[in-house]
Amino acid sequence: MTYSIGAPNTSAARAVFDLAWPLTFKALMLHGIVVVDAYLVSSLGEPAVAVLGLSASIAGLLLGLIVAFSNATQIRIAQAFGTGDPVFMKSALLAGLTINVVVVVAGLAILGLSAGAIIDTLAHDAWIAAEARRYLSVFALVVLAEAIGQCLTSFFNGCGDTRMPALSYLMAVPINIAASLILIHGLFGAPEFGVLGAAMGSALASTVQVGFLARRLLRRHGDLLRRAGWRNGSFAATVRRHLVFALPIAATFGSATIAMSVCGLIYATLPVIQFAAMTIIMPWVQVAGTVGMSWAQATGIIVAQLLGRATPAEDLDGFLTGAWRGALVAATFVSITYAGVCLSTPWIYSELHVDTQATLISFLPILLLLPFPKGSNAICGNTLRAGGDTVYVMHIFVWSQWLFRVPATAVAVLWLDLSVTWVFSLLLAEELIKFGPFHLRLRKGRWKQGVAPD
Repeated sequence: MTYSIGAPNTSAARAVFDLAWPLTFKALMLHGIVVVDAYLVSSLGEPAVAVLGLSASIAGLLLGLIVAFSNATQIRIAQAFGTGDPVFMKSALLAGLTINVVVVVAGLAILGLSAGAIIDTLAHDAWIAAEARRYLSVFALVVLAEAIGQCLTSFFNGCGDTRMPALSYLMAVPINIAASLILIHGLFGAPEFGVLGAAMGSALASTVQVGFLARRLLRRHGDLLRRAGWRNGSFAATVRRHLVFALPIAATFGSATIAMSVCGLIYATLPVIQFAAMTIIMPWVQVAGTVGMSWAQATGIIVAQLLGRATPAEDLDGFLTGAWRGALVAATFVSITYAGVCLSTPWIYSELHVDTQATLISFLPILLLLPFPKGSNAICGNTLRAGGDTVYVMHIFVWSQWLFRVPATAVAVLWLDLSVTWVFSLLLAEELIKFGPFHLRLRKGRWKQGVAPD
C-alpha cells in the first residue's frame, strides 16, 4: 500500500519519516529560539531569566491560539490536497489566514489592556516588572509575524511540502541567535539592551522567515490564489465553515496554551531559584519533545490525505501500525536526549546557582518516562482530528487540563508548598490520565469514516 500521495511504493514508516523530519527540524529551531534566548539571558542572572519566563507565559497565550487555528488549517489543506481540488485548497488557505489575523489583532488589543496588571501582580520586584513590559512591547511584532507565518507553514505542510517551512527557519534561527547575542550584550558597538535584546532578535528573525514563505508561496502557488470561486459558494460562507471546523481544534490548543500559561504564572510565585529551573527546563521539554510530536503530526497529515482519497479501513490500520512502531523509537530517542540535558546541567548552566542546577537534575526520572505516553497520545489525537473527531479530542484535553493539571498545580504550589520536582511530575500524571480515553476512542474506528465533504 502506498501511503504518501505522489510517492509510489512508500511504506508507512518511510512516508511518516519523510514528512516528520522537516517538521522536527523546524520545530527544534522554533523552540530552540526560546532555549537559546534563555541560555543567552541566563548569563545576566536568575532575575533576567524570570523576566523571560514571565513574558513568555503571557505572550504564549496568543502564540498558542495562532498555532491552534493554523493546525486546523493544516488539516483542511491536507484534506483538500487529498481530493486534488484547487478551489478547496485556496479556500482553506485564505480562510485560515483571515482567521489568524483577526484573532491576533483582537488578542493584542486585549493584551495591551490587561498585561500590565498581570505583570505587576506576579513580578518578584519592580525591575522584573519593568523589563517584562519592555520585552512584551517588542515581542508583539513576533506575534503579528507568526499569525501569517504559521498559516503559510500550515499550507506547505498540508501539501506534504514540510521542507519549505524547515528551510525558512534554517534562515531565521541564525539571524535570531546572532541578533539576540549582539543586542543583549551590546557587542560590536551596538547598544546593550539586556533581556529586551532577545525580543528584538526574535522580531527580526520572524520578519525574515515570513517574507521568505510568502515569496515562495507566490512563486509556486500564485495561480492557486487566482482560481475563481470558493469552497462554500462565497468567501464569507467559506470562512464560517472553516471556523466551525477549526473551533474545536482551536479550543483544544487554546486550552492547552492557556493552561500552560496559567501554570507558568503559578510557577512564577515559586522562589526565584525554583522558578528559574522551571523556566529553563520547559523549553527543553518542548524542544526534545518535538521529535515525537512531529512524528504524530506527520501521521495526522497523511491520515487526512488518505481519508481525502477514500482509503479503505484496513489500509488505514496498516498505516497506523507502521507509524506507531516509529513513534516508540522516537520516544526512546527523546528520553535519551532528556537524560543528556539533565546530566550535563552543571556544564551547560555553569553560571547559575548550584541549587538551580540540582533542581534541574531532579527532573530526570520524570523526563525518562514522559515521552512514551505523550507520544502515543499525540498519535491518537492527530489521527482522530484528521478523521473529524475533533470535539472528542477537545474534551479529553480540556477536562484533563482544567479538572486536573491546573488545579493540582495551584494546590501543590500555593497551598501545599511542595517541591518543584513534584510540581513538574504533574506533566506525566496528566498524560497518564489521557491515555485510556484516547486509545479506547481510536480503537472504535469511527474516525475512519473521515469528514463530510461539505
